[in-house]
Amino acid sequence: MSITKKATVLAVGLGLVTLSACGSSGGGDEASGGSRTVTLVSHDSWAASKDVIAAFEKSSGYKVRVLEDGDAGQAVNKAILTKDNPQGDVFFGVDNTLLSRALDNGLFQPYEPKDADRVKPEYRADQDKHRVTAVDTGDICVNYDKKWFDEHELTPPASFDDLAEPRYKNLLVTENAATSSPGLGFLLGTAARYGDDGWQDYWKKLKANGVKVVGGWEEAYNEEFSGSAGGRKAKADRPLVVSYASSPPAEVIYADPRPDTAPTGIVPGTCFRQVEYAGLLSGAKNPEGGKALLDFLIGKRFQEDMPLNMFVHPVRDDAKVPEEFTKYGPQAEDPQTLDPDEIAEHRDEWVKTWTSLVLK
Repeated sequence: MSITKKATVLAVGLGLVTLSACGSSGGGDEASGGSRTVTLVSHDSWAASKDVIAAFEKSSGYKVRVLEDGDAGQAVNKAILTKDNPQGDVFFGVDNTLLSRALDNGLFQPYEPKDADRVKPEYRADQDKHRVTAVDTGDICVNYDKKWFDEHELTPPASFDDLAEPRYKNLLVTENAATSSPGLGFLLGTAARYGDDGWQDYWKKLKANGVKVVGGWEEAYNEEFSGSAGGRKAKADRPLVVSYASSPPAEVIYADPRPDTAPTGIVPGTCFRQVEYAGLLSGAKNPEGGKALLDFLIGKRFQEDMPLNMFVHPVRDDAKVPEEFTKYGPQAEDPQTLDPDEIAEHRDEWVKTWTSLVLK
């Protein structure tokens, strides 16, 4: 999800039940400041099995309350704006595209969770201060509607270059890079592919080829994309969408009846590796509960629960991934990546340029 969304990638339109309020939001011990409630602030794609949350609550003595706050980009921005009076104790869902913004704004306080050494080295960040811990990883990729391409006898695109070709004119929808995590990830993927000197020319080609930009993932995937459950119901007309490599298995697992194969596929040459992190919020009213929750998020039971709930891959080195997830949603073999320092140095400049180039 995300990395996503991470987030479940398909919480809306596929009927996945999320724990939007596992604990009560009432006063007394049920408030975030109460000693027995810990509040997790997240993007809208948070999801976990009820029995897994119940096991944490029983073992820790803390009741979990979840506040979902929009797309990942929106949630991070709001958390920064409210950092002096945070909405909760732990924030989950800031990814590698926005991590430096969160750290530079002092969003988190240091804490190194138990079993942090089980996180795969390639996903670790902020090792000197331990303000965030990686929780999951996934790939932002263009998805395509198999039925649409079959009916139109058109071969699906295979790369960034293909998307700008005339035969794919007016077929792609993406999210706003200034407000959406997958939209930003797609922009960064093009920057990684074409370099600082070439990505602008590429986006000029995409714009001329009719790319459509919408505010966030749910609108793009569930309203504009013809291959999604929501899009089919809405008679959407865009057979290409920026989403996740894990969207195809979600379309299978939450369909009723379940198809033998996924109705959607990914364009392998368009993927960008996303990593999502969690951290203890500065000013958290229940820091001890927050620390316990962070321990839980990288614990083996939660890590193995994530794939079929949030449709992301665990970062823990000994966590097993369910076969039905890997069958329909393997990670991209050669995703685009960018060094976090390069993202931090150029992100705001790239987004500003992208906005002027694409939206005006």
